Amino acid sequence: MAVKFGVFVPQGWKLDLVEIRDPVAQFAAMTAVAKAADAEPGWHSVWVYDHFHTVPEPAPETTFECWTVSATLARDTARVRIGQMVGCNGYRNPALYAKIASTVDVASGGRLDAGIGAGWYAHEWRAYGYGFPEVPQRMRMLREAVQVIHRMWTEERPVFRGEHYAIEGPINEPKGVQTPHIPLWIGGGGEKVTLKLVAQYGDACNVGGGNAETCRQKLEILQKHCAEVGRDYGEIVKSTGVNVFLVDEGANLERATAQARGATPYEEFAKGTWVGTPDQIAERLRPVIDAGIDYVIVYMPRLAYDQEPLRRFAREVVPHFA
Repeated sequence: MAVKFGVFVPQGWKLDLVEIRDPVAQFAAMTAVAKAADAEPGWHSVWVYDHFHTVPEPAPETTFECWTVSATLARDTARVRIGQMVGCNGYRNPALYAKIASTVDVASGGRLDAGIGAGWYAHEWRAYGYGFPEVPQRMRMLREAVQVIHRMWTEERPVFRGEHYAIEGPINEPKGVQTPHIPLWIGGGGEKVTLKLVAQYGDACNVGGGNAETCRQKLEILQKHCAEVGRDYGEIVKSTGVNVFLVDEGANLERATAQARGATPYEEFAKGTWVGTPDQIAERLRPVIDAGIDYVIVYMPRLAYDQEPLRRFAREVVPHFA
């Protein structure tokens, strides 16, 4: 089975632009990574996060806004698809979200993958004045939002009245370039709500965080939801995300990862990041692919300062799954 691969650009959210102090130069570094991926046929897409504050702690450092970045990358690249993993529903009215996505799809010539999820980062929710509803309410909001978005992309004068959102015949023109509509990627592994929404309205899911057994379990549940609602499970893209740090054969792993992990001990860094040679990374991916994943979205630290790992992954890892 051919597997597709996407890569996150350095956007600041993971403190991956802090060694560049000028914000204009930071944006240029981010764009340069997207252009480098665009030049490597092994990469199918570039991705951004939808966050306002950095992790693991909110810090007064750059985090570029996701939809503005998506629009600019749409014009700065020519081939790769552009996605958000994932858009936070609480940050934009879903009708506005649909309108923004429609515009970016046109700007990209039909290369948008629009991501949506319930959201989770409480600090930035509250700091930006959105409050922070409890999980059940955020999930009800997401359920209504995907219906609004879907109608905005497929109906001429959509009407929807829910507990949290309502639309009264908005005009959304153009609706985008892609047919029948822009692909909607619904992120999250919630078994009762999120995965059922994927079965009903999603064109792709993102589950498992690179854990093969978790991916398998979530996809089995998704398959059941598809059967219940009469959806073709094969139509849905099954994606997961992994953090990767490439090293040379025989490298001292602590020394090779020193800049990327900073004060974090190597053992802790390696728990959340796959460290290995291209062949080793490919071997770690095989059970994930065998679990049913057909799309892998990769985060690689320090791409703002060194694009060579991006090229090595495209040339030495991706061919294992062509």
